[in-house]
Amino acid sequence: MLTELCKELKNWFDWNQPHHFGVFTIADGVLQDIDVPDGQYFRIIGSTFNDGVHQAPKIFPKDEVFDGAVWLMAVPPEVIALDEEIDAWRGKFEALDSQAMSPYQSESFNGYSYSKAGGGANSATATGGTVPGSWQSVFAGKLRLWRKI
Repeated sequence: MLTELCKELKNWFDWNQPHHFGVFTIADGVLQDIDVPDGQYFRIIGSTFNDGVHQAPKIFPKDEVFDGAVWLMAVPPEVIALDEEIDAWRGKFEALDSQAMSPYQSESFNGYSYSKAGGGANSATATGGTVPGSWQSVFAGKLRLWRKI
């Protein structure tokens, strides 16, 4: 989720952190070419199988050699807590009614169409309950603090 959060924020928390470019190897599940201190977050760019934000030590599921970049990151504890809060919220609400979580208010194709009831921050579900909007809208105030333009 942290990769998605950083992408949404347009903030990779890499200011004043080293950026490494070149050919990198992940062998036996371990990034071989750079020493990342335990607990530090880092971003891999250009990998076929392992792109994204990770925390050291990381055991990668797929070994590879890639030409790309590894950026060290200094993610504030408040952003990690926000990431965990969003992840918990998504686990609770996104599974309730995937149609209610759609960003679209109405949709039609091949003679089929539907429209959501409501449409504000809360949308009605088929069972009559309400489901909050997207995680981006629910956490907009907290996201604003960390967003880069």
